Amino acid sequence: MNTVIPLDAYANLYRHRPNVIIPEKALINITETNAFHPSFKELATLYKQDKLSVIQNVGYPEQNRSHFRSMDIWSRGNMDPTVSTGWMGRYFDNNYKNFPSEYPNKNHPFPFAISMGYEVSSTCQGHSGNFSHTISDLELHKQLKNVKLKSGKSIVGQNLDHVNTIVRQTNNYEKVIYQSAQAGHSDKSLYNQKNVLAMSLSDVAKMISGGCKTKVYVLNLGGFDTHGGQLSNIDPTKGVQAELLQTVSEAIYSFQLDLEAQKLDHRVLGLTFSEFGRQIMSNENNGTDHGDAGPMFLFGSQVNNGVHGDNPVIGKEVPDQAGIQHKVDFRNVYASVLKDWFEVSKSEIEPLFANNIKYYNVLK
Repeated sequence: MNTVIPLDAYANLYRHRPNVIIPEKALINITETNAFHPSFKELATLYKQDKLSVIQNVGYPEQNRSHFRSMDIWSRGNMDPTVSTGWMGRYFDNNYKNFPSEYPNKNHPFPFAISMGYEVSSTCQGHSGNFSHTISDLELHKQLKNVKLKSGKSIVGQNLDHVNTIVRQTNNYEKVIYQSAQAGHSDKSLYNQKNVLAMSLSDVAKMISGGCKTKVYVLNLGGFDTHGGQLSNIDPTKGVQAELLQTVSEAIYSFQLDLEAQKLDHRVLGLTFSEFGRQIMSNENNGTDHGDAGPMFLFGSQVNNGVHGDNPVIGKEVPDQAGIQHKVDFRNVYASVLKDWFEVSKSEIEPLFANNIKYYNVLK
């Protein structure tokens, strides 16, 4: 509610969150009824250039407000707690059999996904392994030592076989990624060198330009759980949330400029998600608590630009701890990306999510 602000409900928002509301005169209007937080000036520019899509009220039924459980749901694309695979992992499982034992190979020398940081993405978790490979530093070409113990048909031997497979796979992936990074280019002058997310996106641009054939890149930014001190007491347009939003806005904009300069922008679609939105009413600590639905952003030269979905309805009175009601199931957004961007058939998509899918025009 402080990121994409419904101007037609501003008066009631002010009523429910007077201590964290952004002054109306400071907002960046993008439509007659919608505005961005002032820290989103770069994304507002992308919006005006038809390169940003805002999907409102995205969530799922009976929202779980636990960070861990809700992140599982969003990453797995399934609300069944017994499902352990990610939505992209299931897609990869269907198309690349016998992973990880037979990969990389001549036809698929690159990892199917790359997680920037130190943890593989649960979004890419398959039945027999995770399809994402972690990268923390493109300049560091590391090689794991081979396991010298003998394997075999016993349980221990099978486990050693798996370890050997992962070591071999990791070393081979590291080689081709390093080669791509060495061959690639990213204009560092476009990026704020102190912006961690921006520098990770710069690395992604470098890998893409260097010939890396990886289809999915996953990046993370924490810190948005602003239960207290969400903004500055002196200047409500400043503070923790403002800095985080500026980090996102700067990073995406610089990345887009970098891709465009290299004529690679038509090959890249960006997608953001968070495990839940915030409650309509603020708390007494100048913060906001776990809510329900929230906005998703798609960015790039190919997106269907605009604000999609009606503004959330904010009445003069709202129940205690109320969040924004979801109108768009997040799985429908994922499915639409698979259909339009990855050109996956509906017959293959729908079993991935175990619910009725409604498709949206996410691309131009």
